[in-house]
Amino acid sequence: MGIIAKRLDAIKPSPTIAISAKARALKAEGKDIIGLSAGEPDFDTPAHVIAAAIEAMHGGETRYTDPDGTPALKAAITRKFKRDNNLDYSTDQVTVGTGGKQVLYNALMASLDAGDEVIIPAPYWVSYPDMVLLAGGTPVVVECSQENRFILQPEDLEAAITPKTKWLIMNSPSNPTGAGYSRADMVKITDVLMRHPQVWVLTDDMYEHLVYDGFEFCTPAEVEPGLYDRTLTCNGMSKAFCMTGWRIGYAAGPASLIKAMGTIQSQSTSNPNSIAQAASVTALDGPMAFLESNNEVFKARRDLVVSMLNQAPGINCHTPEGAFYVYPSVSGCLGKTAPSGKVIENDEDFVSELLGAEGVAAVHGEAFGLSPHFRISYATATEVLEDACQRIQRFCASLT
Repeated sequence: MGIIAKRLDAIKPSPTIAISAKARALKAEGKDIIGLSAGEPDFDTPAHVIAAAIEAMHGGETRYTDPDGTPALKAAITRKFKRDNNLDYSTDQVTVGTGGKQVLYNALMASLDAGDEVIIPAPYWVSYPDMVLLAGGTPVVVECSQENRFILQPEDLEAAITPKTKWLIMNSPSNPTGAGYSRADMVKITDVLMRHPQVWVLTDDMYEHLVYDGFEFCTPAEVEPGLYDRTLTCNGMSKAFCMTGWRIGYAAGPASLIKAMGTIQSQSTSNPNSIAQAASVTALDGPMAFLESNNEVFKARRDLVVSMLNQAPGINCHTPEGAFYVYPSVSGCLGKTAPSGKVIENDEDFVSELLGAEGVAAVHGEAFGLSPHFRISYATATEVLEDACQRIQRFCASLT
């Protein structure tokens, strides 16, 4: 009898983390590597948030808190949902976890039984299917093509729903595509869900504030109040507030589900970091002017990357509405031969040869459930992005 549980047989290590680790290792060997695989802003945490953390440490906020978050942070989260999304929650409908990933994991662990199905639009964040599998559920992947802006189509959602469907996971703006659901897009999805009362909605709204060109963010329970009692609206501090390492995520939804999620957390990590929780109160209630300036930089980088990639032979890059990723197609590169002599048969071959030939680390589309694509994060210095895109252009031009 082996020590490793059989349920891990179907679970893969996170591809994005693996690619980032490989890029760091190659850099440590002295190689000229540009890593475009990390999903985090390159801006510092706002100064007033750092100051609040220091004040919390000096003020003795260094001890255990309630397992699923302090009353102060839960209250700040209710204010955020009312202010930004016109959603009313009480503090017993709010949970706080060690990053958004734990919140999603807790929700699935608390709700899925064997045979329960979870609809996951692809491309998807790499952890969704594996979390569902770990919780004993069955991922049902629905492909969303570039021709449809990577947006789930209502007829495809309708076709995927069965009596066993328990959740639909929605992520807007999306990791890995940056695609955002307009209100019109979202209404089409919520109209389908209203016809299927057994289906709950898990929204991953982590990139809510990272939107461009006047795009207006919306979330399902805001668009369709009839879904309020079967929606878990998830968010966190990592992306917009540049607090990835602080590890604070949160969600709001029906109190019975929130209580069950808290039970799981009480038997796993217990409370999130007390200092990070205190700083998050200040972040949520404090000034937001930094968002506009950060987004201006992100938009300029997005425009640069999309333009330069579309000049690379064989690449077709859609312009995303938000987040800090692009998800270009490499269909025009398939069947060609790299300088190494390797024939590019799929997107994994493409990113592997790109790394070997030009030292650019990206993540292949197969990891996100839709090929042939690759994901680039443009959350890095503009001059580095320009260099990386020139290398990609050079690599594509070298294919024969």
